[in-house]
Amino acid sequence: MAHPPSTRAPQAPVAAPASAPPAPGHPPAPAPRRGGWAESRERLRAAATTEPGRLWIIGTVVALLVVAFGAVTAWEVSDRAAAADDVVSRSQPLSADAASIYRSLADADTAAASGFLAGAHESHDVRLRYESDIATASRLLVKAAANTTGASDSGRSIAALNEQLPVYNGLIEQARANNRQGFPVGGAYLRYANERMTKQLLPAAQDLYEAETGRLYDDYDQAETWPYAALAVGVVALGALFWVQRRNYLRTNRVLNHGLLAASAASAVVLLWLVAGHAVAAADLSTSRSHGQESLKVLNDARISSLQARANENLTLVARGAVQTKDGKDQYDTDYAAEMKDLVGKLGSAGELADDTSGRTPVKDAQDGVTQWQERHQSARKTDDAGDYDDALTQVIGASGSTGQSFDRVDAALAKAIDHEQHEFTRAASDGKGALAGLPLGAAVLAVLGAAAAGVGVSRRLAEYR
Repeated sequence: MAHPPSTRAPQAPVAAPASAPPAPGHPPAPAPRRGGWAESRERLRAAATTEPGRLWIIGTVVALLVVAFGAVTAWEVSDRAAAADDVVSRSQPLSADAASIYRSLADADTAAASGFLAGAHESHDVRLRYESDIATASRLLVKAAANTTGASDSGRSIAALNEQLPVYNGLIEQARANNRQGFPVGGAYLRYANERMTKQLLPAAQDLYEAETGRLYDDYDQAETWPYAALAVGVVALGALFWVQRRNYLRTNRVLNHGLLAASAASAVVLLWLVAGHAVAAADLSTSRSHGQESLKVLNDARISSLQARANENLTLVARGAVQTKDGKDQYDTDYAAEMKDLVGKLGSAGELADDTSGRTPVKDAQDGVTQWQERHQSARKTDDAGDYDDALTQVIGASGSTGQSFDRVDAALAKAIDHEQHEFTRAASDGKGALAGLPLGAAVLAVLGAAAAGVGVSRRLAEYR
């Protein structure tokens, strides 16, 4: 039996599902996990929509700011305190030792020339002075080498001095031995030794002194630099604490929050301590620099000029005109005049830098001694130019009324002035170092207490929502 054709319209095919349902017995695939940072941000965002959450975030940020203030203060002040300690206990003593090396070498050269002029009548004191100067220079070179590296400028200067000093000493001994036997070649050895001293040893000692003094000034600059980072963080921390307390007042009409107030007080104490302590330290260090170290530098330079002038004065008699300038003048007498002119100028500067009677008095005595020295030197030169060598020699190295006595007067006055200025430096620099004592530890402790107080203050507010 035939079936009639269907009258229904054909239906469109049904689209297959995007993904097949899980087979029976298999769990659905887990949703992709979010990163820990993203989850933390979501929690913070959710917490920030409620007042307790906002208070928790604010308290955490304020506590971290207070702790950061204490940490930065402790770090920066420790750095400056270390630099101030270096000024007092390392760099300035090394600079002073370098100046002593220069002075000892120049004084040894002066003593050697004086002893040579005396010949067989060389006094025991003069010989002992020369040996003491050489021993002092050698000892201080060992000390300086222990506090520097061989690759530094100071290390190279020390190496040059250690190499040349035995050679110089050997030349002096040869000059002395020949002179005691009456051989004229002794004078040549002495002049050669003096040339080595002035052209090799003293320039190396000068380089060492300048390098150590430069390191001292670097420590000064580091110690006196203001701790700007700590000051900035401190101002931000106090500003944040003020804002939190003002917000608390506007929302609750409560004027005081004891925890936040204690945190503010602790931060304010640290900030004031930082400003006052550093200001006092910088002022004391500046005083030690201007009225201590600068005076010491000028006085040391003046003492070296006097020593070199004395050596040139002695060598004028030793050479007897054998060494001349291009225009036919005596080289050593010309160098003497130049050193004396330099000495007069440096003593004038030292007098201006001296800030008390104890500092000015020895400088004035040295100036009077220089005037006397110059007068006696002119008299000795006239006598020598007139052909009376023995009388001129007496006027230079004699026991009474000689230029040697005037030189000793100048040297003793300068030594007294240097001792005074060294004491002034040590006192002022030690005061500057002491002004920073306790600040790093105090800042750290107060910061921890302030952060804890801020946390307690905020937790009291959070407790009101429970």
